[in-house]
Amino acid sequence: MSLNLADVLAESAQRFPDRTAVIGGAVRLTYRQLWDDARRWAGLLRGLGVRPGDRVGVLLPNVPDFPRAYYAVAAAGAVVVPLHALATPEETAYVLSHSRASHLVSGGVLWQNAVTAAHLAGVPLVDIETQLSAEGQAVGCLAAAAVGDSLDWPVPREPDDLAAVLYTSGTTGRPKGAMLTHLNLLLNTSVSRDLFGLRSDDVVLGCLPLFHTFGQTCAMNAAFRAGATLALMARFSGQAALDLLISEEVTVFMGVPTMYVTLLETARNDERRPGHLRLAVSGGASLPVAVLERFEEAFATKIYEGYGLTETSPVAAFNQPDFGCRPGTVGHPVWGVRVAVAAPESDQIELLPDGTAGEIVIRGHNVFAGYLDDPDATAVTVVDGWLRTGDIGVRDADGFISIVDRKKDLVIRGGFNVYPREVEEVLSRHPAVVQVAVIGLPDPTYGEEVCAVIVADQQAGVVQPEEIVTWAKERLGRHKYPRLVEFVEQMPIGPSGKVLKRELRDRYADAPGALTPPTG
Repeated sequence: MSLNLADVLAESAQRFPDRTAVIGGAVRLTYRQLWDDARRWAGLLRGLGVRPGDRVGVLLPNVPDFPRAYYAVAAAGAVVVPLHALATPEETAYVLSHSRASHLVSGGVLWQNAVTAAHLAGVPLVDIETQLSAEGQAVGCLAAAAVGDSLDWPVPREPDDLAAVLYTSGTTGRPKGAMLTHLNLLLNTSVSRDLFGLRSDDVVLGCLPLFHTFGQTCAMNAAFRAGATLALMARFSGQAALDLLISEEVTVFMGVPTMYVTLLETARNDERRPGHLRLAVSGGASLPVAVLERFEEAFATKIYEGYGLTETSPVAAFNQPDFGCRPGTVGHPVWGVRVAVAAPESDQIELLPDGTAGEIVIRGHNVFAGYLDDPDATAVTVVDGWLRTGDIGVRDADGFISIVDRKKDLVIRGGFNVYPREVEEVLSRHPAVVQVAVIGLPDPTYGEEVCAVIVADQQAGVVQPEEIVTWAKERLGRHKYPRLVEFVEQMPIGPSGKVLKRELRDRYADAPGALTPPTG
């Protein structure tokens, strides 16, 4: 059997050659143009010595160059290593060295970072900066130099050959390289297309970073698999997103919870609404039910929330029409995947009955091939064929899966477990709370104390910490409600759009005096 991730683009270019594939600012490319560019750039890479199986770093923002380079690397039979656009040159150099990248492809606003990183890692740098020709068509400068011949079709690869190495966020140390195969990504792409019912007449807002697995598979690959149009945002903001939703008649919005919060804030001051939005997709972190309800009312659309990890390509479970939707859950496993709950402290996989909280474990076609050059971490993560996620969850009698929290985010106060997500769900319904993150801070009496970090509604007037504490105390158990409250103007956000709770813990761990003291 021969598979290549680049077939996603190649086949849609045959089926929909004149349909717009990608929009990025003033640049609009049809499927024929995008695939022709990718084929030329694949020839360029081969002319520079890139061979099947080589790993090629791609450091580009959300612009049409990203899919050009991504599919060019895949078409050449090489392994794409997408690099975080917000990483430092030193962090990028580590990934290049660890992945043993043969080349780094970059250009545009990230070029100087790429120059430094490539020098530090000793990796050849390829500049594929684009410009507009006199005819208005985007042309790759080096690709136009005809270093190599264009490829007619992607280089054949085996299903278990690597297609991409995606580096995790490194919350517990150096980032690890998750190895994903052509089979992993092609099946997950097709599942995502079918799951969201993507059609060739859809316009998908590409505001998720394409270097991240959510943006790559669910937005870019799934959209191209369906022959839909991907409208890219180089940098997300609520106002720019609302403008693009309206001007490009976007039908499908995909975002992480922080994007939903930001769009809701924008919508309070801008009465315009998109007229073609038919569904929204949320993932990457838990979406508070209160935010889901407000967004569905404000934008007159349905949100489908789901769950996955880099190591699961990423989609594992989703609310889906076939099974119905239940707010506060991530729905049911997707086709070909099994999601279960296991004893979290056991070295083996001991499945637990429905209704019992435990560690979410996953098996199926979406589970990765392991961590690059790290067999010990792989052995800990994949046990008896199951992927241990590190997330605590529960499955109810109807098969709906709820993610309670990350194991590492669990707060243990006085010997009692407190799941931050449960507290966040309650606090997010306070009329003055725009966004909230609950963390545990060291406490000499209780071991850890519950702290709520809040972005407050500026139009709600001054809100005192004591008001938040009292409000939560009336709605949560005695061991759960926060005794500590801190207000911030904005949350620290990581490259994938998640709130960086570890940064909040570090920020406030040594400054308890700035917070509301415990009240018992």
